[in-house]
Amino acid sequence: MLEAKEVAKLYQTDFVRNARAVGALWAVCTLCFGLIEIVVLIQPTWVRTAPARWMPTSVGHFGLYQVCEEAEWSVECRGSLATLTPVPAFKAAAVFVLMALVLVLASVGCFGLFWFCNAATVYKVCAWLQLTAATCQALGCIIFPDGWGAPEVRFLCGPKAGSYHLGNCAIHWGFTLAILGIVDALVLSVLAFVLGNRQDALLPEDYTPEKRGLPIALSPD
Repeated sequence: MLEAKEVAKLYQTDFVRNARAVGALWAVCTLCFGLIEIVVLIQPTWVRTAPARWMPTSVGHFGLYQVCEEAEWSVECRGSLATLTPVPAFKAAAVFVLMALVLVLASVGCFGLFWFCNAATVYKVCAWLQLTAATCQALGCIIFPDGWGAPEVRFLCGPKAGSYHLGNCAIHWGFTLAILGIVDALVLSVLAFVLGNRQDALLPEDYTPEKRGLPIALSPD
């Protein structure tokens, strides 16, 4: 067993201070990613018409849960976000993106486990949750274009719209944000794995802290 003075020295190293800073940054980025996932899921801004290329009878935009038609003074949306009923053509994509959101929120909820469980274990659990979320998000983005041939989409994008072909529409910021979310989740999961492995290497195997819930990288001074 290490003496208290030897353990105290470990807290003063640059290694510990850097791990603490990186862990805090990872936690903040995870929270931001959770907010991004909520926006991606609820905003009907994945695709919109491109008036510069074609003057359609209807101008609008759509996402996983709503198809919105823009009138002169208003926007009329079809679909129900309140009941989580996606556009029929995008049901599979909506399920995967919703799963990604649930997994990200679960990783945020795991922050509370730092006070009760081994920090390395919590980091690794969060890493697997975020990696799975990235996989679900990627599947949702891959499946989403398969529904572009639906009547709701062809109404806005013209008769040339079809599976994996937008016709006279264009990718909007919601879809772009969803793709960036995949990269974000992958980076966060890799960072969590690195932090977890560093926590394992920080103290020797024969050392058992009195308060297991306080991770070395995140513990107070």
